[in-house]
Amino acid sequence: MSSASSLVASRSAALATHLSASGWWYWSHGMPALRMFFVLPLSGCSSSLQPAQAHLHSFLKLPIPISSEEQRKIGVIAASAGNHALALAWHGKQMGIPVTVLMPTLAPLAKVSRCRAFGANVVIHGANIGEAKLLAETDPEFAGLQYINGYDDPEIVAGAGTMGLEILEQLPEADFVVIPCGGAGLLAGSALAIKTLKPTCRVIGVEPKRCASFLAALEAGEPVAAPTTPTLADGLAVPTVGGNAFLVAREYADDIEQVGEHEIALAMLRLIESEKLVVEGGGAAGLAAILPGGPLHQEVQGKRVVVPLCGGNIDTTTLGRVIDRGLAADERLVRFVAQVSDQPGGIAGLTKLLADEGGSIKDIYHERAWLQTSISNVQAKVNLLGGTTERDHAGRIDPHSKAKPNPKPDSDPLTPT
Repeated sequence: MSSASSLVASRSAALATHLSASGWWYWSHGMPALRMFFVLPLSGCSSSLQPAQAHLHSFLKLPIPISSEEQRKIGVIAASAGNHALALAWHGKQMGIPVTVLMPTLAPLAKVSRCRAFGANVVIHGANIGEAKLLAETDPEFAGLQYINGYDDPEIVAGAGTMGLEILEQLPEADFVVIPCGGAGLLAGSALAIKTLKPTCRVIGVEPKRCASFLAALEAGEPVAAPTTPTLADGLAVPTVGGNAFLVAREYADDIEQVGEHEIALAMLRLIESEKLVVEGGGAAGLAAILPGGPLHQEVQGKRVVVPLCGGNIDTTTLGRVIDRGLAADERLVRFVAQVSDQPGGIAGLTKLLADEGGSIKDIYHERAWLQTSISNVQAKVNLLGGTTERDHAGRIDPHSKAKPNPKPDSDPLTPT
């Protein structure tokens, strides 16, 4: 399996990642003592979750059963929800290697379209990466193609580990590195590199609650299939972590945490507003664990924290929903039901009250049929966008209108449908 020496050797194929300090997070968002540094590998052509050097290193070290030239002509294949597929398609095009990618039906359209634009043969199959991978490995149609595992091939893990080397080169005094975890390849490679060079630096993996495959593997003692439901972090929705990656990450990573859809949506919103960065759900998972309410928020106070923002591939339509749902999670977009007079001016009185409080109505709907308590009243359902960022906006409106802000749901409703 990958060693520290193989990580160093893979630097010859690496494309540098950039570490950026964020002054904004130093004093805002309830984290006055926190020094935040973002890793920005998402600015490349593929904007992929896995750093591009991982895939380039894999191509250069491709395990070929016949001959290098013959395998190059035959091509390679992979199963991916999009990010691994994008990086593979991009480098395959650059190196003249045919690439076939099997993508599950949950793969965002933006990722599918870009893979095709890079010249890959895209096959849509299965409800998740596991089902797509099974077809790629068993269908006679793909016989002869070299399968490249996006999170478990030793070459991929070693290539991902170069990110850990570059983090410590740019910030040797780092206290925490918080890494998104799906198949665990990025976590494994980076943790191996970081803990080898600086054992005191804590390396934490973060996975979505809706696909907690690394936690399931820890509890079982080996990779097992974890229950998976649709998540904003689609790039991390790997039902079963890689066997090689799990062994390395279990040994070198300090801990694994889970984040919910509310935290992910809010992290994406914070990055758009504060850093002017569009980051997909999987890429924002590390930050989601650090924000107030996240599992690492208290632990990282006063520390130098590095967070890879590894992925910028998100559909525009999904981004619009995420912004709305992030605002709702932040209680800046609220919904309530109010009873107003069914006489002329009833709705006008409600809208004036909202305007006086600085609110902007996003949607309003009123109905008569389902209100049984009074024949002279009408029920108004309002989605209100606060005119400011104050979280007590709904509270100020409530005494006047009987408004009921967004209730805390029993189940997380943020996943796009």
